[in-house]
Amino acid sequence: MAIDRERDGGAVNTRIDGAVEAGFGGVADAFARAFDGRKGMGAALSVLVDGKTIVDVWAGEAGPDAAWKAETASVIFSCTKGLMAILVAQCVEQGSIGYDDLVVDHWPEFARNGKESTRVRHLLAHRAGVPALRRPLSRAQLLDFAQVVAEVEQSEPFWAPGTAYAYHPITHGWLVGEVLRRATGLSVRELFDRAISSPLGVDAWIGIPPAVEERVATMSIGATLADATARLVEDPQNHWPAQAMTLGGALPAALVGPGSGFNDPALHRAIIPGAGGVATARALATVWSATVTQTNGHRLIGEDVRMEATSVQSAGEPFFTAPGPWPAWGMGFQLDSGARRYVTPQGFGHDGAGGQVAFAEPEAKIGFAFLTNMMEAGDDRGTAIVDALRNAL
Repeated sequence: MAIDRERDGGAVNTRIDGAVEAGFGGVADAFARAFDGRKGMGAALSVLVDGKTIVDVWAGEAGPDAAWKAETASVIFSCTKGLMAILVAQCVEQGSIGYDDLVVDHWPEFARNGKESTRVRHLLAHRAGVPALRRPLSRAQLLDFAQVVAEVEQSEPFWAPGTAYAYHPITHGWLVGEVLRRATGLSVRELFDRAISSPLGVDAWIGIPPAVEERVATMSIGATLADATARLVEDPQNHWPAQAMTLGGALPAALVGPGSGFNDPALHRAIIPGAGGVATARALATVWSATVTQTNGHRLIGEDVRMEATSVQSAGEPFFTAPGPWPAWGMGFQLDSGARRYVTPQGFGHDGAGGQVAFAEPEAKIGFAFLTNMMEAGDDRGTAIVDALRNAL
């Protein structure tokens, strides 16, 4: 379908491909408006209600001279953390991990340098005290899961684990991922495939097969992200938050660049479970739908563990000073807060750098995913689409 709109006195023609159920045209309109003033942007949106797809649309460019298609996948950044939280919740249901377990009971080497009292819930809720590594990582180290785990083991926490919180933008994946690996005997890539993507039959990966690379969108840096990144790097008071994003130089400050960071095919193939997942919007919405209702013949987690996993563990002002509104966290799940609104206060999921948004709604039985390759800071595109969905419902 094509949506023609007037903006600032000039005609704007946004070609939206896909399908929208009757009554949800306002959601597609909000998706189309996300492209205003953003030349070269590509994006996709998928929404399921009670396991049925009601919105599945895509538009724009996946890269230079390449249109975004139904099968286009993109890096989902910290939406990956939400997938890791689902894997842990499954293990809790199965009894192989407990949220109150000491990390060292699964991973003895983690006890070094004052981390012996850390519990699994602390890792999940950004309370482990290891948001950044004290020593810089190289790109080669970043690509090697075992090498980064060894650095995490040696790292001294910034605070006594469990006593404060600050967002762990990249290290979160290895902290949680190594506990999963120890508990299951599987790599994060293998576990995610066996427990989530293969049963649901969806195009989502934590470490892609090489053949998928040609489908992955090229990420670009929007004006607001460029400005925010420059301010972060230049502010001496933000040394450790900046270090947390770049790991000391293994990643660019904006996480992407031409052929670098998460535009690097080697990173797409690597297991980087805090930020390196790759998926289609359709796949991600399907996964979140399956956390709250049977979808594609499967339900990923039950109600009891869902309730426990979405209880507030961290909220309010973080350890490293940052302006509000602040987020709220459950057991790895990002909860509804002033920093991230869902359709209802019961929504849970995880957003990602640059404007990615993915979540579930337990009462309305919604699975939602909005993905874009034009990365912005302080982005309201996903929020506007969520608002439109709330109105439609």
